[in-house]
Amino acid sequence: MTREIVRSAEAPGSPFFSQGVKAGPFVFVSGMVGTDPGNGQLAGDSIQDQTRQALANCEAILEGAGAGMGDVVEVGVLLSSPSDFAGLNEEYARWFPHDPPARYVAKLGVDLPGILVSIRMTAFIN
Repeated sequence: MTREIVRSAEAPGSPFFSQGVKAGPFVFVSGMVGTDPGNGQLAGDSIQDQTRQALANCEAILEGAGAGMGDVVEVGVLLSSPSDFAGLNEEYARWFPHDPPARYVAKLGVDLPGILVSIRMTAFIN
């Protein structure tokens, strides 16, 4: 099985992790936060704003691997505050309105100033 690093200028990156890795028919997307890659700033102060941007960042990485949101089979969400769960679901439902992928939600263990959500995902490409 080959392993290919996936990079997208349309999503934030770091020298400490790959944005995504394609291995066989799978694409693994690293945890993305709600940072706008154009200006490096958080997309907003609300959970909905940051969730929207985090999902857009994930989508850009998937597209760089030849996949899309319809190929996502599993999503992991880390929230800095469990009280943001309803707001997360409000925006998330816009991205996955029917037959959503498997998902888990847990509390973000690291205190990152201003960061409300981190989203990672796995996609399967036929």
